[in-house]
Amino acid sequence: MTPEGQQLIGRLGLQAIRDASWTADAVGGLTLGADPIAYAICHSSAETARPLRAFTVRKEPKAHGTGKQVEGPLVSGDRVVIVEDVITTGGSATKAIDAVTREGAKVIGVLALVDREEGGRQQLESLGVRVHSLTTASEIVPHIA
Repeated sequence: MTPEGQQLIGRLGLQAIRDASWTADAVGGLTLGADPIAYAICHSSAETARPLRAFTVRKEPKAHGTGKQVEGPLVSGDRVVIVEDVITTGGSATKAIDAVTREGAKVIGVLALVDREEGGRQQLESLGVRVHSLTTASEIVPHIA
């Protein structure tokens, strides 16, 4: 959550979305891990030909007021990329996918900073969702033979 970190993650995340050929309207995911990533990507896209809006998915719908679970400018019919800080089991991304799908959005992929390589990618792909990670746990901490 530093300016340098936001700038780096925003640029890398936006480039990863473009590299995956995902034509998205918005990015977001389950609060709190996804929030700074989605906002950084949104900000990095501001002056591009195709800016992306950011949204936040609450862990549970609000118990008062509108009772919303998804906050931000998500529109029914949007093509969205779910973002994650790390993928472990895929549970957080699945919860976010379910919430935005109920709002009428179409999930076109999941982007994670780190895939911990503990089965989450496979779980999400079994749901028919493409997954891309900027790095993996084994790339960060190579296994010592």
